[in-house]
Amino acid sequence: MRIDSWIWSVRLTKTRSMAAAACRGGHVRINGDRVKPSHPVRPGDEVRLRHLDRERIVVVTRLVRKRVGAAVAAECFVDNSPPPPPREYVAPAARRDRGAGRPTKRERRDIERLRGR
Repeated sequence: MRIDSWIWSVRLTKTRSMAAAACRGGHVRINGDRVKPSHPVRPGDEVRLRHLDRERIVVVTRLVRKRVGAAVAAECFVDNSPPPPPREYVAPAARRDRGAGRPTKRERRDIERLRGR
């Protein structure tokens, strides 16, 4: 089975053309070697995929011909990827009720004090 087709069918990329482009760009490695989109993949191979600024490291356990659901796709590989970096927490912006009008001078000062200005 082709590597670009397998990457797409187990939902590591959104489309098959994205999987092929990743292979052509050198972002896919099988057992440490850069591969073309047509490279065959077999159970036991270690696939490294650099996609969306994250490296996915998976070991192939099963080949599937068609795109499958997420539950079945999870059974087709063992995920050895490092955990994604934590997202930065952004405090929610203060919101006014609809129709409350412009903030008063006192409310503007409170808002600026909250924002640390």
